[in-house]
Amino acid sequence: MDKFRSVLNLSMQQQKTLGMGMLALLTVGGEHLFSVVVFQCPCSSWNFCYGMVFLLVPALIFFVIGYLLSARTWKLLTGCCVRSGGCFGRRRRNCPRCLYVFFLTTVEASVVPFTWISVALLNGTYYECAMTGFDSKFYRDSVCTGRPEECVDNLSSFPCKRTTSSLTAPVIDDVLKHIRAQAQVLGWILIACIATLALLITCISRCRSPVSFAQLKFWGTYLEEECRLLQSKSQQHAKQLAERNITSFFDFKEPEPFVTPTNKQWEQISLLYSFNPKGQYYSMIHKYVESGSQRNHSIRSVEGDVPPPSALEFIDAVNVSSSGI
Repeated sequence: MDKFRSVLNLSMQQQKTLGMGMLALLTVGGEHLFSVVVFQCPCSSWNFCYGMVFLLVPALIFFVIGYLLSARTWKLLTGCCVRSGGCFGRRRRNCPRCLYVFFLTTVEASVVPFTWISVALLNGTYYECAMTGFDSKFYRDSVCTGRPEECVDNLSSFPCKRTTSSLTAPVIDDVLKHIRAQAQVLGWILIACIATLALLITCISRCRSPVSFAQLKFWGTYLEEECRLLQSKSQQHAKQLAERNITSFFDFKEPEPFVTPTNKQWEQISLLYSFNPKGQYYSMIHKYVESGSQRNHSIRSVEGDVPPPSALEFIDAVNVSSSGI
């Protein structure tokens, strides 16, 4: 039982890593399934369009889903057009901060799409179909260099292995191997660029961190606990309020007094996090609670508040649920 509990605790601690690993495995499996079961190259003038659709459209769909599942998206957009301090409200001073959060959300949503494109390029099936239909004389001539003259005119039929007297199976296979090699080289270049960029961004953000490594770890642990307790307390509070209202409705009596946060108080803790070197606030709830007698006033802007350094941007990504939908 202790061993099971240890494994469970380890899984909870590495939840994000395991989630990203599962997401990568699902992407690889989905790409393989599509290329084997669904994808059928038309071997006509439609090759380029058909291949690019399978290469890029699933990536676009994953990109949109990434936005939908991001806590930052809904924290940024909810009420932004009607609140005075929202990104598109009457006071536009938060626009740079909102744009920066939008950029971070875009980067986060791009992980799975780039994984799909990289895996698809390494497989080479979609790229092979697309490039055999690429209407470029220079490309066709470069691919068919040293091959029979019919190669240029019949390149779009190569994925279907349609042979002629001069275009034998070995010739077609040789051309397709050349195209697939191009796809795999592009795939590895894309992976190397993404990995290098991710390493640079992570190193730069950590170098600019205003707190130590140990405090960053504590900060993450605190946010996980706060999120868990907020969700638990919200469910308990909502249940009590619902029971009070239902009881009052069916018993035909005045409802008992019940204290619940106001709209303004909910708005205060839903604001984008701002770092303050003069105050040690681990979240907007922490900042709101520490304001004490000033709770009825806005905590949107306190003296010394600055946009959080990149090492602390994980704070706005934490939410009580996996998404805001």
